[in-house]
Amino acid sequence: MDALDLARWQFGVTTVYHFLFVPLTIGLGVFVAGLQTAWHRTGKAHYLRLTKFFGKLFLINFAMGVVTGLVQEFQFGMNWSAYSTFVGDVFGAPLALEALLAFFLESTFLGLWIFGWDRLPKRIHLACLWAAVIGSNLSAYFILAANAWMKHPVGYEVVDGKARMTDLWAVLTNSTALAQVPHVVAAAFIVAGGFVIAVSGYRILRERRMIADGDATVPMARPARGRGPADPMMWRTSLRAALVMTAIAGAVVAGTGDMSGQLLREQQPMKLAAAEGLPHDRKGAPASIVPGVEVPYVLSLLAAHDPNAEVQGVEDIQRRYAERYGEADYRPNVPVVFWSFRVMIGFGLATVGLSVLGLWLTRRRRGTPDWFARACLLALPLPTLAIVAGWLLSEIGRQPWTVQGELLTAASVSPGVSVTEVAISLALFTALYGALAVAEGWLLARHVKAGPEPVVPAPRVPDDAEPVRLAPTLMY
Repeated sequence: MDALDLARWQFGVTTVYHFLFVPLTIGLGVFVAGLQTAWHRTGKAHYLRLTKFFGKLFLINFAMGVVTGLVQEFQFGMNWSAYSTFVGDVFGAPLALEALLAFFLESTFLGLWIFGWDRLPKRIHLACLWAAVIGSNLSAYFILAANAWMKHPVGYEVVDGKARMTDLWAVLTNSTALAQVPHVVAAAFIVAGGFVIAVSGYRILRERRMIADGDATVPMARPARGRGPADPMMWRTSLRAALVMTAIAGAVVAGTGDMSGQLLREQQPMKLAAAEGLPHDRKGAPASIVPGVEVPYVLSLLAAHDPNAEVQGVEDIQRRYAERYGEADYRPNVPVVFWSFRVMIGFGLATVGLSVLGLWLTRRRRGTPDWFARACLLALPLPTLAIVAGWLLSEIGRQPWTVQGELLTAASVSPGVSVTEVAISLALFTALYGALAVAEGWLLARHVKAGPEPVVPAPRVPDDAEPVRLAPTLMY
């Protein structure tokens, strides 16, 4: 194993771990903002309890995402200096917009939201959270636009061996980005929805046990270790909201996935062929469910909306690329790409199916069956595994290119980094991220198990009043 292989492993390990927090932050932020909006409009205390409860989970996840994301920037200079040199001029603008505009907006207003309880008027405090949520989604847009450029480079020219951006608007409105951004963001909402579904299912079961252990004739039996009273119906509210969010996001993922499939046929045919295990060019290409099980014409129908359209195969693309770019192996790791695609589709569909089933079972204010509350726990790992598999499909499927058609991965690594140096940093990062994973899991589990704290609504502050300092009854 050489330095290139270790550098790829290091970037994969740290990026997959960081990617666990990004989608949850994007979707959970919007969910919390929706809960606070409901409290602002209705004044109902259970919306406030849910806002503060899921708000803490959101903040824990946000903090861990920031910490793990910092490493990504340093790796470009440590292990991928040749790549950084090539893409630096193009990536400079979108990444600067992400850091100076989106992240600044997100972090500033999130700080105001954290410390603004009982200090800001309700409407201003709510606006701070929405501003932070908008910032996180803008951040995702700029990052994904840069990533899309690697798959379909546009708005540039190569001068002295370096890419020079000639059209920022073309980079930001890249057709690949316009399909990828809503696809990934909608998938993030499925991840966040699955998280809330799992937490709500757990709390429903736990609080039903609390009531059974106490006086079963009392709807809200007893506090849990100083926390608020047991209230399974409150968790039905969060469960239903998450079920709706997940089902809608699933429809968006399906629609944008169809767009992405058509773009793959034109821009990254090797990735499409590897994802379907198609060895040779074929008209009326079938979709492969598993090896040996095919559905005729479906791949052509999905990729071109024409059941008789031709789809290129792995071996024929390899031959054409060798003639065009020179002798090399241009095939990605086909088994990994093939099975990543199926894990993404299978686990994603299972999560959306669970949400649709849940909406049916909890309709008309009926209670949530215990068996379904237990099934809700599956909504925690399934969408997370699906979105990680999607990332592996997207990034490994592009190999051996870091920039499609322009820069090979083998030519992107830092030339002066030795195998020993990369091995040491890989071991250190893996150990550090493992420790962070334990800390993150412990914090989230501790907070979920404890449940929401009781809240006492603060005196209503007029929206046009001067900010005042009150007792911090609602502060985190």
